[in-house]
Amino acid sequence: MRNQQAITATMGFLCLFSLTLFFPLSKTRVLSILPDAQAVQEVSPTVLFPKKSLNQGQLVNTQTEFGFKLFSTLTKVRGGENIFISPSSIALSVSLLYNGSRGNTQQEIASLLDVEGVDIDALNQSNQTLLKEINTNHNKVELVMANSVWAKQGFSFRYQFLKDNQKYYDTKITNLNFTSSESLGIINRWVQDKTQGKIQNIMNKLSHDDTLFLINAVSFQGDWQVNFDKNLTTDQPFNLSNGHQKIYPFMSRQGQYKYWENSVFQTVNIPYGDGRFSLYLFLPKPNKTIKDIIGQLTVNNWSKWLNKFSKKTGLVQIPRFHIEYEVDLKNTLKSLGVSTIFKQSDANFSALSSRPAYIDGIKHKTLLKMNETGTNSPSFNPLDLKLKPLFSAKNQFSMVLNRPFISAIRDNKTDTILLIGSIIEPQ
Repeated sequence: MRNQQAITATMGFLCLFSLTLFFPLSKTRVLSILPDAQAVQEVSPTVLFPKKSLNQGQLVNTQTEFGFKLFSTLTKVRGGENIFISPSSIALSVSLLYNGSRGNTQQEIASLLDVEGVDIDALNQSNQTLLKEINTNHNKVELVMANSVWAKQGFSFRYQFLKDNQKYYDTKITNLNFTSSESLGIINRWVQDKTQGKIQNIMNKLSHDDTLFLINAVSFQGDWQVNFDKNLTTDQPFNLSNGHQKIYPFMSRQGQYKYWENSVFQTVNIPYGDGRFSLYLFLPKPNKTIKDIIGQLTVNNWSKWLNKFSKKTGLVQIPRFHIEYEVDLKNTLKSLGVSTIFKQSDANFSALSSRPAYIDGIKHKTLLKMNETGTNSPSFNPLDLKLKPLFSAKNQFSMVLNRPFISAIRDNKTDTILLIGSIIEPQ
């Protein structure tokens, strides 16, 4: 009996915010709240918005809608390339900033996250609950989500900002000497450790002008619930959007899946481990494109689609791929209505520090890898196997992802989308 090979999906993603200070102010009294962080003992300004509750389901919906907007905006600008983002990772990073913002800056971030009128503590508590739910042990799935703040030595935080970010987000907050060569290695090692070595050297250098970095890192690694068989992997053509073709190894599996299709696309759910996490694939029909799918991406439609899945027998063929994607989200967020955070004259992060600051850059990096592991099976002709269906062809579906498609990795328990993106050209 031949061995089957596990197809392992590995991904890491990271969101990095770079803040810059300006207009040096008079010295303020600093107290030590942590051995590696400094805080100014001042009362934060009053929150502008009236108190409003936010449960975990509402939080996930806001993160999902936020992710769809980001994905759609990036596709319009960079639609000719592979795009991969982590809505949950970016939303958490923006939530950290939200805690330090006030005035118009706070209003813009609230609108972006769709949390206008929500009490900050309610937002923080929902994020805390979600983080605890996600950062637990799972069968055949390793998932870690972590936050950190790295500040120039001597930079002072508001006490409440430190307290809330450590309490709700378990954030590592550290003051470093950015002129020391060791500091760069400390930050990169933290990222490397949290992403299990998948993302290395996220930062190439530190400048004396750098002041503050907010980093959210996520690592996911999962084995399929039902393995693919390496012996069924064959080279096949992938049709690129420019009309050309490239040959890639396609993984194949015939069996039962949760599946649904409409006039625009086919979609299938391929579970990891015990089924809590799944890879969702969306393949446009031959006369459609991924833009036709993205144009329909809303929280309401997403929920309706998932409710229409049913178990069906069919054949799924996926190109093996390894994608690394990096983007500066500055212009994307500007197009979504967030502009003051990037302006020296307008940014209001007075709840983060007594010293004026603004966002210099936002770096988001993702890595998604599907590869084969385990002992090789005895060789035989895979084409012969494909011609011998395991099930009756009646009422079966066939989903061959041989043209640009959309993929998403989702936590089926919390409904959180860990990653969503488009594969235009497998790598």
